[in-house]
Amino acid sequence: MIPTSNGAIGPSHTVSQGAERLLPTYARAEVTIVRGEGARVWDDHGRAYLDFGTGIAVVALGHGHPVPLAAVHAQLDRLWHASNLYRTEPAELLAEKLSERFGGARAFFCNSGAEAIEAALKYARKATGKHGVVALDGGFHGRTLGALSVTGQPAKRDPFAPLVPGARFVPPNDVAALRNAVDDDVGLVLLEPILGEGGVVPLDAAFLAAAAELDALLCLDEIQVGIGRTGSFFAFEQIGVRPDLVTLAKGLANGLPIGALLVSDTAATGFDPGDHGSTFGGNPVSCAAAAAVVDAIDDDLLANVRKRGDELAAGLRSLPGVLEVRGRGLLLGAVVDGSAAAAVESCREHGLLVLSAGDDVVRLAPPLTITRVELEDALTILDAALPSVIAPSYKV
Repeated sequence: MIPTSNGAIGPSHTVSQGAERLLPTYARAEVTIVRGEGARVWDDHGRAYLDFGTGIAVVALGHGHPVPLAAVHAQLDRLWHASNLYRTEPAELLAEKLSERFGGARAFFCNSGAEAIEAALKYARKATGKHGVVALDGGFHGRTLGALSVTGQPAKRDPFAPLVPGARFVPPNDVAALRNAVDDDVGLVLLEPILGEGGVVPLDAAFLAAAAELDALLCLDEIQVGIGRTGSFFAFEQIGVRPDLVTLAKGLANGLPIGALLVSDTAATGFDPGDHGSTFGGNPVSCAAAAAVVDAIDDDLLANVRKRGDELAAGLRSLPGVLEVRGRGLLLGAVVDGSAAAAVESCREHGLLVLSAGDDVVRLAPPLTITRVELEDALTILDAALPSVIAPSYKV
């Protein structure tokens, strides 16, 4: 690899050798994405793909959206980093905007969803003096040691046992099991309003209401479902439950690294100076992008999410081999009569990027700005891609 005069890799050179120098933590597709615009990305061969994965529900406003892009450019010209030893304007602005959306909260900023979960775990332990955590079978909260310890997926947990003790798991939407699991040792109940990697499984309003009534802090993991993804800024707004803690990440800065823990003004006091930290947390550039994203998610955009989500769900239900459609807004899971991994590969070969969420669930998380025409294009591709992977009984 020979760099050009400005330090970039020239167009005639390949970075394939570099793939061998990455630790094999991901089973990456043999596609190198080099450019994105709106709801589409292009690979290094110039082929375009309609992006209904958005970097695992991260590029919420679409690639290169002008609002966060302008905010990032302006901030890069002013200040890249100062650390949390000093105040910075973008971090305080973002905290204020998130508090207004929440209805009164304080924020801790970090770099990822897993880090936000780690902060929530520490906050709850300090605030309550209790080490127990109740989470859900099939739930996913991250891959750092603490976050993995409260992830209800044995295949991810078992290779790294023993993990942090104190986690208990109950089935989603089982109110009796939830109540029985919370005793005097439990200080935190940690739930995804819609299980993302666990199969795009929405939690019932009654289950979440029961969780809010328990003698423990309630943390809603909105890392994937928050920031407008379900048709309201926070997913919990549609459920009628106000949590003590919320974790955010993914779509918050439209692709720049950021995570956040929000703590309700009414929650028990937890952190004091020195209890927690993050060198890069609250980075001015990421916070400037996130503040612009928060402003961009207005009533018109949320209405688009709800309308396009209804259209996408209806279109998915009409496809042969789709057994069920779950989710809300623009986070949908199509249960297919076949292999989700094979469906993802077939869609990619046809020019559509989607995700899986278990063995038989195709997960779709398009940009919140998706148009009806782009949605119809995706459904057309799905109609062409799915027959090769669904059970023979569904084939015409």
